[in-house]
Amino acid sequence: MADTEYRDPSGKRLADYPHPSVAVDTAVMTVIDGELSVLQVRDAVDGDWRLPGTFVHEGERLADSVLRSLREKAGVEGLAPRQLHVFDDPARDSRGWVLSVAHLDVVPAAALTIDSGRARLVPVAAAGAMVHAHDDILEYAVVQLREDHRERPDPHGLLAEPFTMTELRRLHEVVLGAELQPDTFRRAMVGRLVVAEGKRAEGPGKPAGLYRRPHQP
Repeated sequence: MADTEYRDPSGKRLADYPHPSVAVDTAVMTVIDGELSVLQVRDAVDGDWRLPGTFVHEGERLADSVLRSLREKAGVEGLAPRQLHVFDDPARDSRGWVLSVAHLDVVPAAALTIDSGRARLVPVAAAGAMVHAHDDILEYAVVQLREDHRERPDPHGLLAEPFTMTELRRLHEVVLGAELQPDTFRRAMVGRLVVAEGKRAEGPGKPAGLYRRPHQP
C-alpha cells in the first residue's frame, strides 16, 4: 500500500517537527470606580492571580478555547473576545515552549457577572507580576485599547447612553491615563457623536447637552 502521509520536500512528516503547545489568554477590561481594570483568575493549583487562559484542546477552535476558559475559570459568559496578538517567544513561559494567542474584550462593568470565589476585577496598575508573561499580554492590550480611544468616542460602549461630553472626556482620561483639555477634546469628538434629546445638570452651570455614539452597522 502506498504511503499517502504528507512529506515536505526534504522528506519530513509533520510529526518530525517539534510542536509547541498552544494556549489562549484573554485580557477582559473595563472601567470600574474610575479606574481602568482587568479581570484576573486565581489559579487552582498555584493560588496566584493571572489572566484567564487555557491550553487549546485537540480539535478545538481558538474562539471556543477562549470562551471555555472564561466560563470555567471565571464564571463569565456572553463575551466575544477578539484576537489581539500571538506571543511566540520560546522562552516566555517557564512551563516550556508555549505559543499564546492573546485575546481582548472590553465591556461595561455591569455586563460582567463573575464568580468572586475564582475571579476578580483589579486596577491595571495593580495587576503586575503575573506568571507566563501575562504582564506583556496586558501591556499590549492596554496599548491597543488606548489606540482605540484616541480618535473614536467610547468605541467599546463603556458609557451608558446618552452621556454628556464631560462624562465622555472623563472616560477617555481614565483609559488614556492622561488629563485632556476640555475644549480640545470637544472639538475632536463632537463631529463623531449624535446629538441626543434633552440635557443633564452637572453642577451650578447650565445643563449639559447629551450625546450618543454613532450607529455601527
